[in-house]
Amino acid sequence: MRRSHRRQRRLSMTSLIDVIFLLLLFFMLSSTFTRFSEVDLGAGTAGLNATKVPPVFLQLAPDALRLNGADVALGSLPTILKVQHGAMVGAPLPVLVSLLPGVTAQRLTDLLVVLRQVSGVQATVLGAA
Repeated sequence: MRRSHRRQRRLSMTSLIDVIFLLLLFFMLSSTFTRFSEVDLGAGTAGLNATKVPPVFLQLAPDALRLNGADVALGSLPTILKVQHGAMVGAPLPVLVSLLPGVTAQRLTDLLVVLRQVSGVQATVLGAA
C-alpha cells in the first residue's frame, strides 16, 4: 500500500473578504437611516410681530411648565392652546418660551415637539439676558 502524501492547501481568505465587503456594501446601500430632524429650528427675525393676537408666555423649568404664570402639564398644552388661546383660528399664535436655569436640551426639544402638534403656533425661544 502506498501512502500518498498530499500537501494540504492553505485556505485562501481573499474570497471571504470579498464576500464580506459585498455584503457590507449591499446592506449600507439598501438600508434607510432615521431622520433626526424632528424639530425645525428657524432663525429669529428683527422687527415687530404683525399679528393682533397677544403672545402666550411659557416658562420652562426642569420639572415644571407655566403658561402665563399658571402651572400646566406638558401633555395638556396643545388642548389648552387650542381651546383657551384660539390656536388654529386663522391668525398665527406667537408663543414666547423662557428657559429657567437647569433646563436640558432634551426638555426643550420635548416642549417644541408638543408645540409643533398645534398648527398656527409660532414658537420663539428667548435667549439669556
